[in-house]
Parts: sequence; structure tokens; C-alpha cells
Amino acid sequence: MKSDARFKPNDWALVLGASSGFGGAAAVEFARHGMNVFGVHLDRQATMPAVQQIIKDIRHHGREAVFYNMNAADAIKRVETLDDIQERFAGKPHDTIKVLLHSLAFGTLKPFVAKKLDDAVSQAQMEMTLDVMANSLVYWVQGLVSRGLMKKGGRVFALTSSGGHSVLPSYGAVSAAKAALESHIRQLAMELGPHGITANALMAGVTDTPALRKIPGAVRMLEVARAKNPGGRLTSPEDVAQAMILLCEEGAGWVSGNVIGVDGGEDIVSFVGQKGA
Repeated sequence: MKSDARFKPNDWALVLGASSGFGGAAAVEFARHGMNVFGVHLDRQATMPAVQQIIKDIRHHGREAVFYNMNAADAIKRVETLDDIQERFAGKPHDTIKVLLHSLAFGTLKPFVAKKLDDAVSQAQMEMTLDVMANSLVYWVQGLVSRGLMKKGGRVFALTSSGGHSVLPSYGAVSAAKAALESHIRQLAMELGPHGITANALMAGVTDTPALRKIPGAVRMLEVARAKNPGGRLTSPEDVAQAMILLCEEGAGWVSGNVIGVDGGEDIVSFVGQKGA
């Protein structure tokens, strides 16, 4: 199938969390517009069919798909993966990582305070959540830039949510990770600016993904979001993927260091009333 090519044949996306939700949709959208895809995911046998379908969809658009089933926060695995990418690019001076997408949703959903200490988030769980959902972004960027794999015109995207500035029951560790992730994006935007690389966080609206379904009260969250969104529907992973395509355009090269809402205006609405009221 012919892709709707906007990118060069040597452009690659590196998607962390590529097997479902935002990462999966973005991987396919990048391919549809002509980009090859490296995907990092962590899946067991039961969920591998979904991964294989994403790979099939990427190749259906005539693009290459190289996927790594691993823990994206594992330092050793990260180095091995980056080294493998570097080897694949050897002798291909025009191959480059055009986009790094951080879409890792793996954290502990426990309250900070509970009657029984065992029911509250532990130090290890807090540190793991921040490492996976925030700090790992920095380490992947370091690895790409130090190896010369991402060059001028590169784009760094991270998926955040309204949880970065609001609270939910049992969401404290993840909320802290989202806030840290946004801070990392600002710092990266400053440090990557001289390299001609942008860094932005995309704040998606409430989206029905496997990760959201794990949050206590997820069904109610979906109902409220649908009721208050000015567009009258939930955000979809494809909405966010299409926004990233726009931000990859050459004309968006001066957009950096931001938290950009991709939610149809959902986050600005604080009251759910009658439509048109």
C-alpha cells in the first residue's frame, strides 16, 4: 500500500510503548506518512497478537518495522537496543531517528496514606513509577544524541495527561511522574535547542486505553469526560498521533518546551452542565 509520505525514506520513529494505546496508534500513523518504526514494548504471549497486528499495519504502508520486546526502563536493555539501532544505521549516513515518542504507562496505583502501611505506595513503587514514566525519557534522549542517532530536525514527544496538574484517588505516584515528565521536557527543550531538536509534551484528553482502564474509577472518568468535552466525544489515540504528525512538519521547528493539549478543549471545562448552557 502506498503511504501518504511526508517523511524521507531514511526517517525512523522510535516509539517507547508501541504495542497499544497512544504508542500503537502513533507507530501506524508514522508509517502511513512514510516513516520507518522502531518499537519498544513489553508484552507476554497473550498480548503478542496485538503487537503483530501493529507490525503488519506498519509494513502494509511499505515501511520497515523493527520491534524489541523488553523493559524500556532497563538500563542494560536500553543500551543494547540503542547499540543495535546504531549498527543498523552503520554505512547509512542519511538514516536518522526523526521522532522519539515516550508513551510508557506502567506505574503503581496506590494511595499515599492508608490505614495499613502495606496498602500505601512504597518507596520502591514510587521510585519505579517515576523512573519508568518520567526519568527513562531523559536516558533514551541521552543515548540517541550521544550516538548521533537524532540530528537537526528531530522531534521528542512525551505523553502526559491532566493528572500532571490534578489529583485522583490512588493516582499520586503517576501524577508525580507526569509532572516530572513535563519538567523533563522543558529542560530537554532548552538543552536540545542548539542541536535543532524540539521537545514537547502532548496532554491527551481522557482516552479509552488499556492503561486508563487500570485506574480506579475509570468508567466514571470516561463518562464525565464524554459529557464535558466540547466535541461531545472522547479523545482517541489517533487524534494524538495526527497532532504529532503536524508537529513534525518543518514549520513547527520553533515549537518547543510546551505542554500541548490534544483534547478538544476538555481540560478547560470545569463544569458538566447542559450543552449550550
